[in-house]
Amino acid sequence: MWQDLMTIQIPVLEKVVRTVLVYALIVLIFRVIGKSAIQSMNTMDFVVIFLLSNVVQNAIIGDDNSLLGGAIGAVTLVTVDQIVDRLAYRSPFVRSLVEGRATPVITDGRLDRNALRRLGMRPAELEHAVRVQNGESVDQVWSGVVEPSGQLVLDLRTQDQSATQADVQALTERLARIEALLTAGAGGPTVSSTPRS
Repeated sequence: MWQDLMTIQIPVLEKVVRTVLVYALIVLIFRVIGKSAIQSMNTMDFVVIFLLSNVVQNAIIGDDNSLLGGAIGAVTLVTVDQIVDRLAYRSPFVRSLVEGRATPVITDGRLDRNALRRLGMRPAELEHAVRVQNGESVDQVWSGVVEPSGQLVLDLRTQDQSATQADVQALTERLARIEALLTAGAGGPTVSSTPRS
């Protein structure tokens, strides 16, 4: 029994090469299916991913059912992923090769229909994203890009953005100064604008 668990049935180098090639294939598949597909995965997509792992298992381990052979495949897979991750962190070229680039889909309130077609996105998805970010329509968006992760990032026009706490605080201070000027000009007592509790 122990001998079957520990005896590697195919050469180690072949197992490493198989793992690296399968890793590259999976990265390529996910690059081809596109950013929007990754970002909006549904139940069927998860089923495909689970089945995909089973489909490529034999391509990685070959005819080797030993524990040691599986361990070599697993260590190789994790090591290759870490190397690619570090290379992508250090090199913009590798990062764009592996992850892709951000794709503009809205510019100055106008949809880029060609980009949407390439990404497989519908205008309704963008409209929904605008509403989630407190906008009312695509016309209010200064720029919108789909990041390599599939996330849609929108920048609303300045006049269409919601007020922040800093905006409210600045407005409150300005109103207090105006009130003080008006009161001083009228010669009357200053009335506090804060409500009593």
